[in-house]
Amino acid sequence: MQRKAVILFSGGLDSTTCLAIAQSQGFDCYAISFNYGQKHVYELDAAKRIATKMGVKEHKIVNLGLGTLTNSALTDNNLSIPDFKKSGEIPTTYIPARNLVFLSIALSWAEGLGSKDIFIGANQVDYSGYPDCHRLF
Repeated sequence: MQRKAVILFSGGLDSTTCLAIAQSQGFDCYAISFNYGQKHVYELDAAKRIATKMGVKEHKIVNLGLGTLTNSALTDNNLSIPDFKKSGEIPTTYIPARNLVFLSIALSWAEGLGSKDIFIGANQVDYSGYPDCHRLF
């Protein structure tokens, strides 16, 4: 029986690397992306193209209304996205517990697929002050 893995797949470099790693380890990969109310869809468009090109078994895009729950510059049209600067403070682009929400939904799908494996590319080296991208998370 082929091993299955769910990949949290934004379409960015980190999640594409996770997909490639999972495939190199022999997993049948199922990609899940999220439209959480972000101002742009560039990554979702990239996720669709890359998932197709890399031959995932299935790619789901889940619609979530996280923007209605928080005041993040990523989802609030009244807030501008600032230039990145490492300040030690949590940036205005942070959406509280976003990765935890994504992981919970991925876990639900993985269980339904009979999988015990989930890959997420939260890169601590590129950590920008988001608590849910830190090693401790």
